[in-house]
Amino acid sequence: MGALPYLDLPRVRRARGEMSLPGSKSISNRVLLLAALAEGRTEITGLLDSDDTRVMLTALRQLGVSVSELDAGRVTVEGVRCFPVESAELFMGNAGTAIRPLTAALALMGGDYKLSGVPRMHERPIGDLGDALNALGARVGYLGQPGYPPLHIGRGEIIAGAVTRVQGSVSSQFLTALLLAAPIEAGRSGKPMTIEVVGELISKPYIEITLNLMARFGVTVRRDGWSRFVIEGGAAYRSPGRIAVEGDASTASYFLALGAIGGGPLRVNGVGADSIQGDVGFAQTLADMGAAVSYGPDWIEVSGLNVADGERLKAFDTDFNLIPDAAMTAAALALYADGPCRLRNIGSWRVKETDRIHAMQTELEKLGATVESGPDWLRVTPPAQGGWRDAHIGTWDDHRMAMCFSLAAFGPAAVRILDPGCVSKTFPGYFDVYAGLVSA
Repeated sequence: MGALPYLDLPRVRRARGEMSLPGSKSISNRVLLLAALAEGRTEITGLLDSDDTRVMLTALRQLGVSVSELDAGRVTVEGVRCFPVESAELFMGNAGTAIRPLTAALALMGGDYKLSGVPRMHERPIGDLGDALNALGARVGYLGQPGYPPLHIGRGEIIAGAVTRVQGSVSSQFLTALLLAAPIEAGRSGKPMTIEVVGELISKPYIEITLNLMARFGVTVRRDGWSRFVIEGGAAYRSPGRIAVEGDASTASYFLALGAIGGGPLRVNGVGADSIQGDVGFAQTLADMGAAVSYGPDWIEVSGLNVADGERLKAFDTDFNLIPDAAMTAAALALYADGPCRLRNIGSWRVKETDRIHAMQTELEKLGATVESGPDWLRVTPPAQGGWRDAHIGTWDDHRMAMCFSLAAFGPAAVRILDPGCVSKTFPGYFDVYAGLVSA
């Protein structure tokens, strides 16, 4: 798949069946770091096998952590609490869920580290995290443009019992990084570490994931709403022994959407009513568009309309601040709506794997949609009757662009996906699973 320059999608009319999700990227990379920082050995099951998790595994091994891969999705990690290797050059690809938490952990430990990535990673801001760490006495410097990777981390003088502040409006990963790393310092000094959020915190469900997983590893965070978080002095991670990674709820959105536009029923296994991921909320978005949704503890099933027969989803005007990744799927579904659709509060799209607002507007317009955009919003008017156009869809080296636009195959146009192998970031087998669920 990785070598294919393009993939022509046959026009499809129906989608039904059942699939099992790969592990959550957000949970996988958090759990790998927590296991490395914990006392004891952790067996992880359901771990996602993708570019982003391989980046984290490689970095941990370079830092002296023993990781054994037992079989598909199952690894054991020997916790070290403090990385044995104090000088390293780490290549982080385009994995935000890896570079940001590792930056915080390495900065609080101190050493001599260089972190770099692909060119796009060097365009993704990390200055707010660097500022928060440096305020604690860490030494985070920039080897290129200030505020962006590549980074140099030196040996600072961490202030015991300090309070630091971090911006909440650009990426929730900055707060996640500080939370995950805080027990390193709180445990060493015996004094609490306090993190205060400046401005509105976006993507709050991802912070819920972080807090939930920290508790599984024995560290409970005291918090005052979404503005102040305290990690107690003496806090230390301890292995839970075994931990299972649930399926990726962001990835679930594409398959749930298939059920909504291809008739269904289509059942997704791996997330459900008991999920700790906010992106399961996308199922409610589909219900609001007119699909029928049912839940079990670890599955969701969707039956919907047949858009290939001319049926239409209900148009929406929705704030997607809480589920920005799944919101991309909603933007693609706007092609089949009965009127203009507006996505609000999606400013974080601008600093993801690509500028997703710009990329989504460009590719939807190729298919015949009329699209307007602003700093943090997108308005999509579906193609008029007879207004669809054949399109070569650019994926912008962004896995979610490729997966979203597979939904365009239900329209009357010929769709070619360029660089389909970019899905390897989170789901290398995506197009094979997709093909097994759709039919002409």
